[in-house]
Amino acid sequence: MLNIVLVEPEIPQNTGNIARTCAATGARLHLVKPMGFEIDSAKLKRAGLDYWWLVDIIYYDSLDDFLKVHKDDQLFYLSTKSQRVYSEVSYPEDAYLVFGRETKGLPERLLSENYERCIRIPMVDDARSLNLSNAVAIAAYEYYRQKGFGGLKLGGYLHENG
Repeated sequence: MLNIVLVEPEIPQNTGNIARTCAATGARLHLVKPMGFEIDSAKLKRAGLDYWWLVDIIYYDSLDDFLKVHKDDQLFYLSTKSQRVYSEVSYPEDAYLVFGRETKGLPERLLSENYERCIRIPMVDDARSLNLSNAVAIAAYEYYRQKGFGGLKLGGYLHENG
């Protein structure tokens, strides 16, 4: 199972959009406090639409609490400071994709202590970063692509013109 981890998210709309991505893919969402909003925020609920019942959410009081619980798990830290591209990683079944705050990213100490597990999404030099919910979607779908999109609906309706 894919696990999406948001460390101290600040913008409710991003978290709501990410929750919707988790609902659509079956990924588990881990939220690490403190957060920049209340979980009952109207903006958060609106961004997640009516998908909240499909999302498995686990809360942690701090990054240290999360790291203690998941010290033996396969954690991958997304950062613009990494040299390794997210698509170069062969993800294990129970991967954890860890994302930092919208304004500051993940703590430098965490990145330096886990350099071999840091990955990035390529961008042009002058771009500071992608929107958090977009970055989560990009990385999540790479995980599912590598897994042959197992568990996700691949078919749909085709409409013919004329």
